[in-house]
Amino acid sequence: MLRRKPIRLELKLDDTEEFESVKKELESRKKQRDEVDVVGVAMSSDMVGAGSGTGDGKTREQMINERIGYKPHPKPNTLPSLLGNLQCWVPNGHITDS
Repeated sequence: MLRRKPIRLELKLDDTEEFESVKKELESRKKQRDEVDVVGVAMSSDMVGAGSGTGDGKTREQMINERIGYKPHPKPNTLPSLLGNLQCWVPNGHITDS
């Protein structure tokens, strides 16, 4: 394998200025998003039973599941739905439904 000489990177004033401007822009976006979230929480607490402030009435978990394509199956609560369609083996070789 060939060995390279180390590369020397020099930091220029323009680079630091660009970094600072991008950093300020990201911080301002984060503040705006936080303000919108705080306002959304306040509005949803004012409107009791009107939804979570998203307009669709979906919970955060439902929105995430929809975004990633996960469709959870509800858990059955009754005994027949827990057992499903059971088939029992009978010694004479016939299969019967329970």
